[in-house]
Amino acid sequence: MAERTEREELSRDHQSRIKAWTPPQILPDPNPQPGYVFRWIRTALLGVPDNMNVSRQFREGWVAVRAEDHPEIAMVSDRNSQFKGGIEIGGLLLCKMPKEISDQRLAYYEKLAQSQVAAMEHNMMRESDPRMPLLKPERRTVVTFGRNRE
Repeated sequence: MAERTEREELSRDHQSRIKAWTPPQILPDPNPQPGYVFRWIRTALLGVPDNMNVSRQFREGWVAVRAEDHPEIAMVSDRNSQFKGGIEIGGLLLCKMPKEISDQRLAYYEKLAQSQVAAMEHNMMRESDPRMPLLKPERRTVVTFGRNRE
């Protein structure tokens, strides 16, 4: 009687492909938290502290993430950070904001952008000087490859 090998002993580990090497991310991603969005906020530019930017972002609702809340990132944080207890890497501070506030903020900026486009279109459509009529703006994009054959 022939010996049979057990199914558990048969493995395809030796046949699996070797994963391709990819360069590491400069800024690590934190483990997601339900109800929050994360963002890296600039704290310094060319080694000069950017306190105005940090202050504006904090007033918008961003809050610095505490290192003990994300130990997977805290080990790579800058040693000379001005935000003690926070996660700062290369002049960028990890911050979070509740998703509801982030959605409201996004809607505000989308509405602002739409109103600016509408104002520009309104300004272009009026004819203030008959000697210089304004043409309708052309809103189309053309992508060509090689020589333009028109």
